[in-house]
Amino acid sequence: MYNSIIIHYNEIAIKGKNRIFFEKKLISNICASINKKHKITRHYGFILIDINNPTLEEINTLEQKLTKIPGIANFSFAFKSPLDFEILKKNTVSFLENYTFDSFKVDAKRSNKQFFLTSPQINVSLGEVIYTSLNKKVDIKNPELTLFVEVSLKEIFIFTSRTPGLGGLPVGVSANVICSLSGGIDSPVAAFLFMKRGAKVIFVHIYNNTLVKKEILDKIKNLVNTLNQFQGNSKLYVVPFSNIQKHIIANIDSDYRMIIYRRFMFKIIDEISKKENAKAVITGDNIGQVASQTIENMTTIYSATKLPIFSPLIAFDKNEIITIAKKIDTYKTSIIPYPDCCSYMLSKHPKTRSTLDEILEMEKKIENEEELINNAISSSDIILV
Repeated sequence: MYNSIIIHYNEIAIKGKNRIFFEKKLISNICASINKKHKITRHYGFILIDINNPTLEEINTLEQKLTKIPGIANFSFAFKSPLDFEILKKNTVSFLENYTFDSFKVDAKRSNKQFFLTSPQINVSLGEVIYTSLNKKVDIKNPELTLFVEVSLKEIFIFTSRTPGLGGLPVGVSANVICSLSGGIDSPVAAFLFMKRGAKVIFVHIYNNTLVKKEILDKIKNLVNTLNQFQGNSKLYVVPFSNIQKHIIANIDSDYRMIIYRRFMFKIIDEISKKENAKAVITGDNIGQVASQTIENMTTIYSATKLPIFSPLIAFDKNEIITIAKKIDTYKTSIIPYPDCCSYMLSKHPKTRSTLDEILEMEKKIENEEELINNAISSSDIILV
């Protein structure tokens, strides 16, 4: 019934001289996701996967994988026919005999302008064949089945549906970025959104190793593993933070600890970024959601790193974030109870409007800052997920 999957993209088509690079990266990502026995080729305006009469189980598996690959706008399971209209007529009748329907319309698109029939002419001529051979009625406004026809340079494709993809850009066409992965709902969603913009995401999870047993870290690994369906594989740094927290608690008033906790986390990420050639940090920050996420505090916290900070959820409301988390299957894992080291030994009313000058003055009380950061990184577990 099917011998092809035709894959369309949107943004890649406007990349000019860089278009081939984007197309090849998308093909590479598709190859890494699906069974390598399938031949994948690049054509003008689309990507083609050759398949050979797949089973329903194989179709479902391919569909699930393709819907998770950034860069794909939509795809269709199709029948590829030679660039010969008489053969197309016969193939169309055979193809549609597998479907149950009473009414139909034909929707043709002719990217090959050298083909002797225009799109409207294809609609009429092929519609007449279906009407005559299969005894089906034409219904332009509300058909039970639409037969899509795409005439390319070397072949003609027929199919009956388009499956939406994620859109965006293929992972790997942008720079490496580091996601500060907290274990909550927001940061996995932020990571996903940057994968859709072509970034390869490296994860850093910073935890209080006196509060959290290593086996509980399975939650973090599960979150990363779920996100791998979008970028293929990931590197995860799991960084112990309790020793740094002890020094902060001993020297900093409880109203300000959360701010300085997070500043040290960004300093740790800054050093890891040098090892990973990462060009930015991704956070799940959202204005006003917690005390550390006021504009004043975020300004103070972000100044701890030289890297640009991107927070794609900055103006989302919580329901919008939860909707995406459910869509990408991270929500159920994110809501599993997990100790948050940023809330450890704080006052009931943390400072919400800090200034950088006052925080820098407080940080002078913490001796051997560089040594503390380096020790935390050297004690990290680096996990390939």
